[in-house]
Amino acid sequence: MENETQFILNSFSFLIWGVLVMWMCAGFTMLESGSVRTKNASVICLKNIGLYAIAGLAFYIVGYNIMYVGVETGGWFGSLDLFYGTTAEEIALLGGDASAAAAVIDSGYSTMSDWFFQMVFVATTASIVSGTLAERVHLWSFFLFVAVLTAVIYPIVGAWTWGGGWLSELGFSDFAGSTIVHSTGGWAALAGAIIIGARRGKFRADGTAKVTPPSNVPVVTLGVFILWLGWFGFNGGSQLALAGAADAIAISNILANTNLSAAAGVLTAIIVSRPILGRVDLLAGLNGAIAGLVSITAGPDIVDHSWAIFIGAVGGALCVLGIKGMEKIKVDDVVGAVPAHLIAGIWGTLAVCIAGGGSFIAQLTGIVAIGAFVFASALAVWWVIDKTLGARVSAEIEQLGQDAGELGIEAYPEFVLMPERDD
Repeated sequence: MENETQFILNSFSFLIWGVLVMWMCAGFTMLESGSVRTKNASVICLKNIGLYAIAGLAFYIVGYNIMYVGVETGGWFGSLDLFYGTTAEEIALLGGDASAAAAVIDSGYSTMSDWFFQMVFVATTASIVSGTLAERVHLWSFFLFVAVLTAVIYPIVGAWTWGGGWLSELGFSDFAGSTIVHSTGGWAALAGAIIIGARRGKFRADGTAKVTPPSNVPVVTLGVFILWLGWFGFNGGSQLALAGAADAIAISNILANTNLSAAAGVLTAIIVSRPILGRVDLLAGLNGAIAGLVSITAGPDIVDHSWAIFIGAVGGALCVLGIKGMEKIKVDDVVGAVPAHLIAGIWGTLAVCIAGGGSFIAQLTGIVAIGAFVFASALAVWWVIDKTLGARVSAEIEQLGQDAGELGIEAYPEFVLMPERDD
């Protein structure tokens, strides 16, 4: 009976934590749709619900098998079999065969509860790409890239690490995915931004960046709060068990550290925004929250909570510096996803060496190997897409807005469309 109770609690926790992580898709949708100009908000909504659907199907058909099934110890990827599903023992139990109960319970959790929890992480990775490339990436080209990212690229990274592959054997530690999820999304987004280029008129002839203020600041803020909420499922669920007092204490510490790090990221980003950006910047503060969350994700299980504050504060400062740096090198990132997810993800993974007892060599090797693989793969996929389908919308659609140009539906129909002139 005790084992069955643990089976129930583990399975239930996977599902509840997974639902919270799934809700992060709503947060990304709000953040991105409020960050873009009104003429592109509808496309953002379609991209986000589309990428969630694609991620779910791709990870079910092939991605989970590559990531977890048959990965040899120290290996590179798992099975290339298609589809993943309920085990024969679980099917027998559902059919009334009580003799199958022992085998099912001994597994520790239901098969598809684990699949669901892992799947929503994949969607988070894809959401990072969406925000960076907003307002100029072609809808169907984006969907094609998401399919490759969620079916192949992310699962291979997962096989190396959480699947028991070669980085896991080396001692690489990333509790909930600062590098595995967030840096992977950041590298893929950066590759896309390089291939597709900046929005028309974003950078003036003298090299300075044109300010493109968000269309709906309250919606952006709401999106960040939703992400903050979902992150408790992201990090708390990565304990991967709720079987006793030790798990309950660990999850409590994880949620507390997640909150502390995000709070430190907010305040630090606000403080450093004036000397770095020349103003007290609300959007920098919001990205500081995300950077704090990303930074602690590699090691939220640390016991000394003061380290969580330090890790989040550094992540918030690095994010603001990254926002300024992206402008300096003329890479257009609409929502600041690369600084918040890639840069903060790298920092958080290295911070495990300070606070979580991680090996510097193993952590650095993982960061470099995953970064090189994801960036090179994503760059190649974006290049092929650009040369075949075309990765970017036409100048006319970009100027008019993707809502009217690609969808024929406007998010704010009461507004009069006024195409912007390029500088």
